Amino acid sequence: QVQPVESGGGSVQAGGSLRLSCRVSGDIDHNYCLGWFRQPPGKEREGLAFIDPDDNIRYADSVKGRFTISSYNAKNTLDLLMNSLSPEDTAMYYCVAEHLCVNTWLNVQNHFDAVWGQGTQVTVSS
Repeated sequence: QVQPVESGGGSVQAGGSLRLSCRVSGDIDHNYCLGWFRQPPGKEREGLAFIDPDDNIRYADSVKGRFTISSYNAKNTLDLLMNSLSPEDTAMYYCVAEHLCVNTWLNVQNHFDAVWGQGTQVTVSS
């Protein structure tokens, strides 16, 4: 049983930084894709970054150069360092694990096999 649990959210002023952390319990094997998504209030879900089974990393254009994803402890820990935050980054942030992983995983329409964390709220004030 794989279950992500996020932490590290909170309120920050524009231009500031936050580090989100995800503890992924259970057995992570070589087939899992691990990543971060977010959903602003009233808007659609957006994929941000992920690590594939070969430890390759891909970022969404909206956060590339500002956010950094990293994993530790055999991918049992997944961090998201967020720099240069703006009010547009305000959202509920989710850590996600899915057994199926492709290069376009962030843009897959339906993540049928995904396991989602409970979410952690990030609020950026102007």
